[in-house]
Amino acid sequence: MPNMSLHKCPMPSQEPEVRNKNFSEVALGYTPEMAVGEAQRCLNCKNKPCVSGCPVGIDIPAFLAKAAKEDFEGAYGVLSASTALPAVCGRVCPQESQCEGKCVRGIKGDPVGIGRLERFIADWHREHSDKTPKTPVKNGHKVAVIGSGPSGLTAAGELAKMGYEVTVYEALHTAGGVLVYGIPEFRLPKEIVRREIEGLTKIGVKVETNVVIGRTLTVDELFEAGNEAIFIGSGAGLPRFMGIPGEQLCGVYSANEFLTRINLMKAYKEDAKTPLLHAKSVAVVGGGNVAMDAARSAKRLGAEQVYVVYRRGMEELPARKEEIEHAIEEGIIFKTLSNPIEVLGDEHGSVRGMVCQEMELGEPDASGRRRPVEKEGCTFTLDVDCMIMSIGTSPNPLIRSTTPGLETNRHGCIVTDGEGGATTREGVYAGGDAVTGAATVILAMGAGKSAAHAIDEYIKSKQ
Repeated sequence: MPNMSLHKCPMPSQEPEVRNKNFSEVALGYTPEMAVGEAQRCLNCKNKPCVSGCPVGIDIPAFLAKAAKEDFEGAYGVLSASTALPAVCGRVCPQESQCEGKCVRGIKGDPVGIGRLERFIADWHREHSDKTPKTPVKNGHKVAVIGSGPSGLTAAGELAKMGYEVTVYEALHTAGGVLVYGIPEFRLPKEIVRREIEGLTKIGVKVETNVVIGRTLTVDELFEAGNEAIFIGSGAGLPRFMGIPGEQLCGVYSANEFLTRINLMKAYKEDAKTPLLHAKSVAVVGGGNVAMDAARSAKRLGAEQVYVVYRRGMEELPARKEEIEHAIEEGIIFKTLSNPIEVLGDEHGSVRGMVCQEMELGEPDASGRRRPVEKEGCTFTLDVDCMIMSIGTSPNPLIRSTTPGLETNRHGCIVTDGEGGATTREGVYAGGDAVTGAATVILAMGAGKSAAHAIDEYIKSKQ
């Protein structure tokens, strides 16, 4: 009999006043008993609506059915057949708008905790299984993957399973892309990412770090080295600024730089050699998940006040509901319907404040959201000594500027044919944030998976 409770099993977590002072993972994970009980809430619907909401097509009812019978290794087998990074997805995927958003149990209660169960199963496998994955038989063909973020790692894993010799080229000194430089330790422990990548190397994926495509090697040189196709999953790491007075002052960061210093360069550790301003009062401009990550990280570094400044209202915040709730619990102050118009500096050239324009919501714009408009004559000043800009990113122009025949749009994103990821350069495919601009981990993974299968068809068609 299914568990007909209307509510999903709560996730054990650190208390807010404890966790906002450390970088340990906030959510503590289900126990086996919790996982079995939650999995038993699945009704095993015949039409599987949850699967249609999953960008990588996991057979969700099948893995839940095995989890409900305490066959955790069998559940992992179902997961790993469709996703290369289950422990990552279980932590950072926006399930509420994807698989769980389509769960039938959500009509009259809470949807099944699919994400929490995916995390549990992946963690259980990592901690209990000693099985060594079989290395697929090589098919004699080579493919290069540019970027070791979620799209690149997914494409590499899919291609390796098909027998391709795959090499991933990463510009930084550590593989993982945004998973290691962008998402904080308290949401996604870096050991989890390292172990997921290690799993890919065990099936034959090679990873070369400190290789900047466009400088160290070019796309043309990768083809000359015998690669028959190339996948570009280089992400969107170029930050945007507002162009307001004072942005050049000491103490103004992009969220990318701030989070990279903390996550990849370990500035959150007490003995860290990475320089970082430990501010007393911080303003984070933006309302997405990256803004929440930056604000919560600043709080953990000791800031007494951390503000999230956003030009629309609380209802329009694009960040995940869970991340907003966690931020509020941890003491983050939201200054909504506010827009920065100037950063104030002191005599030393450092930030001493930020002038904001009060806003109100007008008519809907092209996206359907109500457009923020200025409230004439209404401004205020925040007393801050650090400002973090989190208003979006775009792809780095290096690859497109060194790759003849590769077309990009006005935002600098690579143009593709759609789902398969074929670009305007023959044999070159792309996916993830390099194509869409900044988006979610799971959407990037879905693009990497689709492109891998398109690459397989392309190479086979040339034989």
